[in-house]
Amino acid sequence: MSWMEKLNGPWHKYALWTYTAIVLAHWAEHLAQTTQIYLLGWPVPEARGVVGLWIPWVVTSETLHYGYALVMLVSFWILRKGFVGQSYKWWMVAFWIQFWHHIEHALLQGQAIFHHNLFGSPVPVSLVQLVVPRVELHLFYNTIVFIPMCIAMFYHMFPLPGEAPHQGCTCAWRPRRARMASA
Repeated sequence: MSWMEKLNGPWHKYALWTYTAIVLAHWAEHLAQTTQIYLLGWPVPEARGVVGLWIPWVVTSETLHYGYALVMLVSFWILRKGFVGQSYKWWMVAFWIQFWHHIEHALLQGQAIFHHNLFGSPVPVSLVQLVVPRVELHLFYNTIVFIPMCIAMFYHMFPLPGEAPHQGCTCAWRPRRARMASA
């Protein structure tokens, strides 16, 4: 078995757990930053999430944010072969939303690299950020990626009857042998 086959077969469950932990940690940072702004009344530049309080440069690093968006996108792509049927459909919905989120971060990264911001902005700006403030926009992006990802994982863990025999991993809550016997 190749590394990719293992990652989408016997290692799929562990890869998804790891990926989910990373996604949840990132999402929690956005929630913490939003809480700091709207519940605690902190000014936006001081609201840096949890990690940003100890390592302030992580909030302003376009490279770090672009890197995370790219890791998310690549992980969606690599882990997609472990999904079938409804779970695959929802996984790819999350992938395509993340693809756009990645484009937005690529625009921000390009502006940081070339020291030339779009639309005469004093700071790097993404397209949708022209109408939605950055903190709220990235919380929104992470939320609309997370929702179809969760739906995909639900259908992956609880596959529809006709889809169960096609799974090549052990992610389903019913063991594969039990699914095969009932099919």
